[in-house]
Amino acid sequence: MSETTSRTELLLGKDSIARLAEQNILVIGVGGVGGYAVEMLGRAGIGHMTLVDGDNVEPSNLNRQIAALTTTIGCNKAQVMAERIKQINPGIDVRVIPQFITEEDVCRLLDSRKFTFIVDAIDSVGAKCRLITEAFAREIPIISSMGAGARTKASEIHIEKLSRTHHDGLSKAVRKRLAGTKIPDRLDVVFSNEQADPEAVLPRLEGSAKGTVGTVSWIPAMFGCHIAQYVVLKITGK
Repeated sequence: MSETTSRTELLLGKDSIARLAEQNILVIGVGGVGGYAVEMLGRAGIGHMTLVDGDNVEPSNLNRQIAALTTTIGCNKAQVMAERIKQINPGIDVRVIPQFITEEDVCRLLDSRKFTFIVDAIDSVGAKCRLITEAFAREIPIISSMGAGARTKASEIHIEKLSRTHHDGLSKAVRKRLAGTKIPDRLDVVFSNEQADPEAVLPRLEGSAKGTVGTVSWIPAMFGCHIAQYVVLKITGK
């Protein structure tokens, strides 16, 4: 029994540890939600990960993103997280793709390596829906994060089918894009029942890609922990 995974092995069993070490997890979006998912999966003993994010750490990330430290400002988030989990689990195989993924990039990315699970923490609706669609077409297990901003109640976070989500603009947009398919009834997502606070959203400024949404430290972290729980328990059958 490795000392690094000894506590996890006591709970989940030796076979589960071996199974986790064999996995190759693709995580797209390594910000508030995705960063915590990466951290928890790395600590759980996942053997291989590909981290995808073109964004750099900014001072405004310090309130909620695990990659954000005063010493990492200006650094690529995926690279920061890769270095962090290697410090936790030196044996992990981590691949970094420091770029934003567009709809056109999805197939090439999925063709680049055999992934056993996908964590979708993408903000862009188009790329998100293309990734989800391709994951189902290729029969790769996937879990998607919905909107974590403008909310404060951790008790309202749940894992549910996309078709049963509510009070969430991102969920609504994704459902609309996937209308006419069976995916909304099959896709598991992390979402919040809590109605987003409309006063916590600033409109998009001219020249910017999106508006600014108020956030707190614990909600994205809880979303990421729910994702890691889902992935690990699905892989181990617990």
